[in-house]
Amino acid sequence: MKRILAVVAGLLLLVAAYLLFWPVAVDPVAWQAPKDAGYIDPYASNNLLRPATAIDLGEFEGPEDAALGTDGLIYATTKNGAILQIRNRAVTEFARVEGRALGIETDRDGSFVIANAYVGLQRISSDGSVTTLLDAVEGGPLVYANSLAIAPDGMIYFSQSSNKFGPGEFGGTYDASLLDILEHGGHGSVFAFDPQTRDVARIMSGLNYANGVAVSDAGDFLVVAETGHYRVLKHWLNGERRGETEILLDNLPGFPDNVKNGQNGRFWIGFAAPRNAIIDKWSDKPALRRMIQRLPAAVRPKAEPLSHVIAINGDGDVLMNMHDPSARFPTITGVVETRDALYLTTLFGNMLPRLAKGDIGR
Repeated sequence: MKRILAVVAGLLLLVAAYLLFWPVAVDPVAWQAPKDAGYIDPYASNNLLRPATAIDLGEFEGPEDAALGTDGLIYATTKNGAILQIRNRAVTEFARVEGRALGIETDRDGSFVIANAYVGLQRISSDGSVTTLLDAVEGGPLVYANSLAIAPDGMIYFSQSSNKFGPGEFGGTYDASLLDILEHGGHGSVFAFDPQTRDVARIMSGLNYANGVAVSDAGDFLVVAETGHYRVLKHWLNGERRGETEILLDNLPGFPDNVKNGQNGRFWIGFAAPRNAIIDKWSDKPALRRMIQRLPAAVRPKAEPLSHVIAINGDGDVLMNMHDPSARFPTITGVVETRDALYLTTLFGNMLPRLAKGDIGR
């Protein structure tokens, strides 16, 4: 009996030593997460997304972002690098890139600019050919390009989600995002890139997983999702407040992902997942968050199913709040709005949900 107890005690000591001292990639920073108010007004749950129907993408998975082309068709990025062209519900491969294309926007000449998490900024011409626009910033590689916006003057604004946790080194975009959010080390930035002069400048820094970026129709401010801090920021590009950043939405009930321009000056924001109570509770306890990373991957906090999007104006007023409590299409990253429909981009799966505007509220 004593021998068994000694063995058990030894095993417990080994487990304790592992949880306390095993080296991990994250070095968590103490912060105080705001108290989660949950899904109350103006984010209260409803059924407005329930009528959405799926466009089957077949072998292609993870339509994380999409854009409306100058030809009136939808173009979507996918996990394996394929850029899809969607005509009604027919899906064809338009182009392919190496790496993981995340953000995509349509430029004035009809070409597309994408944020490739492994490569940087790339341009796709009307014939599907791919060229690299930018793969380095500030003397080093562009580690994790995520989202972008093209201003009326042609300037490209883009987010580098993290300059520490890149998908190439840390198991892909999803795993790298979990590490950056768990650490909360302020490794995210937003840059301005002039494709004519090739000048690039950092305009926002210290963000906790910089994510979606959109520019106002007038080109005077950016709207930026800071996913790891549950908030959306407004950064002034012109006018008396040029260079200033303000909080547009704070203490959100989930992790904001893409920010996309909609019609009539509105901005659409998708929520990839609800907040995690353990991460919030231990936000000021770096040692405990480090222990989380030492747990088996299967029991670590991860994105829970959620179908939730909102639309806001430039002042941060919530114009639309749309849910599907059944989360038939989980991890919705954003919305592409056309004249007659909303296309809901998603992080996982091979479906691109489409919601006809005439079906909203039915």
